[in-house]
Amino acid sequence: MDGIDLLVRQHRSLEALLQQGVDESDPARRAALFRRAADDLTVHLASEEEIFYPAVNARRTEDTLLESLEEHLSLKRLMADLLELSPEEPTYEAKFKVLTEQAVHHHKEEEEHLFPKVRQLLGEEQLGRLGGEMEALQQRLRAEGAPREDVVNQTDAAAPLK
Repeated sequence: MDGIDLLVRQHRSLEALLQQGVDESDPARRAALFRRAADDLTVHLASEEEIFYPAVNARRTEDTLLESLEEHLSLKRLMADLLELSPEEPTYEAKFKVLTEQAVHHHKEEEEHLFPKVRQLLGEEQLGRLGGEMEALQQRLRAEGAPREDVVNQTDAAAPLK
């Protein structure tokens, strides 16, 4: 699958899942939705940071990529906070909503600013190869179990732009 198409499809899926969590009134079900969304978001961010961004760096995209990495850091910090909170805590629902809003904003920025540039710069073959590499990484991370647990160790600074 085309790498950009893969990322956009995942954006929509993540947004729907996060919104379900925001709308859920039962704390236990909200926490279960968060765990699922956090795993999905974690593997999505990892595939962007480790495969997609390095492949499109130095192609007139550096400013956008640096901003995207800072947005990833913010998302990771919110996920790490939520992992530490009980779903009954008064701030849990508010943090979940902020996570959702920031994810939607990040997706919009990528789709409006980064992806059109990348589509012009890379051919279909390259985009297809990137999609395959990202899917393989995501499958490996899921197979290792609970990818969301990794974000706790990724909140000091934004990932480097490779």
